[in-house]
Amino acid sequence: MTKTDSPTGTILNLQRLSTEDGPGLRTTVFFKGCPLECAWCHNPESISPEIEIQWLENRCIDCGTCLKVCQNHALKRTIDGLHIDRITCNLCGDCSRACPANAVEVLGKTRDISSLVSELEKDQAYYERSGGGITFSGGEPTLQPTFALHTAAILHEKGYHVALDTCGLVSRTTLEKFLPHVDLVLYDIKLIDPVEHMRWTGQDNRIILDNLHWLNQWKNEHDREPDLWIRTPLIPGATDSETNLVMIANLLNNEFVENIQKWEICAFNNLCRDKYHRLNRVWAFEKSDTYHAEQLASIMKTVQATGFPCDKFQITGTTRVEG
Repeated sequence: MTKTDSPTGTILNLQRLSTEDGPGLRTTVFFKGCPLECAWCHNPESISPEIEIQWLENRCIDCGTCLKVCQNHALKRTIDGLHIDRITCNLCGDCSRACPANAVEVLGKTRDISSLVSELEKDQAYYERSGGGITFSGGEPTLQPTFALHTAAILHEKGYHVALDTCGLVSRTTLEKFLPHVDLVLYDIKLIDPVEHMRWTGQDNRIILDNLHWLNQWKNEHDREPDLWIRTPLIPGATDSETNLVMIANLLNNEFVENIQKWEICAFNNLCRDKYHRLNRVWAFEKSDTYHAEQLASIMKTVQATGFPCDKFQITGTTRVEG
């Protein structure tokens, strides 16, 4: 690849030693930007493709440095803390660079391929010893197709296990280009009913389901990697109905079970609550709690009753313990 072919991308952050985004110990690359706006999103800072600013109250020493350096006067101290006028803010980053306590953060960084690959290779020993690798997540990596694809191709050629975590609302042409360069596709199926899908994510699910059908056919024709894991977020009052889970199980049972290595149901947690506060966003699940172990056991029985293979199904996530 020549220098002129080396694009840049916007990366939110790297999460090292991850155990939740594929096999082994992994470094997860969070790309910025997503075509869905899931009401429960645990990474709301990844929804917008644009770089954003956030204020971390627990770090702030109330020195006023950020207010002094902001040329657009987009920052104001209020009774509730630091207010960011996101219309006036031009995302110059002066406040973040000047803050002595690192209480103002820039969410999103422009990276080039070579520097990102070099950073990811620092964890090579963990990948090799654990059977892990690198996962592209987000947001939605395929929204930055050239950057993500070229990076995946380089890593895959170097022998690293590469996983693509996708919401499925992606150009089929782009998805097909990724397949030779990834070892695993983590594919989200959140809701089957299109009206409910629109209600909770802001988008119809027709393309998502069509792409899954196409991916299944592609695997039938090629009989090789990437492996396919289906993932379903378990969200109180949204995706956790018996109807939705049975519909997903029946869909997978009827058409995809031979090509699926795993169906993972990821139980809700509320650890992202403060992220919404920092971004001045309202979170629909502000008062929702995690599940009891008994609730997850009941959901397990619901799925088992559909006949979906037990050895391909698991529920992950924390459970609530009453004090």
